[in-house]
Amino acid sequence: MSKLYVVGIGPGSYEEMTLRAVRTLEQCQVIVGYTVYVDLVKDHFPDKEFLTTPMRREVERCRLAFEQAAEGKDTGMICSGDAGVYGMSGVILEIGAEYPQVSVEIVPGVTAALSGGALAGAPLMHDFAVISLSDLMTPWELIAKRLEAAASADFSICIYNPSSKKRADYLQKACEILRTFRSKDTVCAVVSNIGRAGESRTLYTLEELQQVQTDMFSTVFIGNSATKIVNGNMVTPRGYVIDK
Repeated sequence: MSKLYVVGIGPGSYEEMTLRAVRTLEQCQVIVGYTVYVDLVKDHFPDKEFLTTPMRREVERCRLAFEQAAEGKDTGMICSGDAGVYGMSGVILEIGAEYPQVSVEIVPGVTAALSGGALAGAPLMHDFAVISLSDLMTPWELIAKRLEAAASADFSICIYNPSSKKRADYLQKACEILRTFRSKDTVCAVVSNIGRAGESRTLYTLEELQQVQTDMFSTVFIGNSATKIVNGNMVTPRGYVIDK
């Protein structure tokens, strides 16, 4: 049976891919992905055939991967971070019913909540929510409802896709909602270009964050009521008693 692998490649750099992801792509004949993601891995797998589609052609990309696998080629569909977190694994499994001759295997990767969290410090040590501000698939009204629910329950919150050219004010709108439930001094962080050139992280208060301009390569962390700064790092205590 032909094999299609859905592979999370992590935040961007080769060193942050899992060993399983690397070995999987090494055995694939064809690697399919969004143009930006293919550019991140192409130099490390020079003997592979690469096929790409641009943004907003995700379903077409998945069918392209299935067609390659159906021809008998071991094929890897790559996604940034983890394929099951705002990635392609769900679409692949839905389309897979049309290709019973192709076996699907999902290879997990390191999502931005984890790789970005490591740069920020330890913002997700307790219960947390991950929310995307992209309204391509989800209406803003539902995003706002989820922000309210997470904030009112005192979750730490990791925000994906905080803003774009068409959504320049979405992070500001999110902060307005969060400030209904959180102190203006709540510890926050913005991590950008994780694992890539220009990687950075900056700590803010929630009040300061409301004035910050981000982009699609940024991941935002909003602390809960207990989150604090420890030696320049964002830390959400889990409740351990630390003897001094």
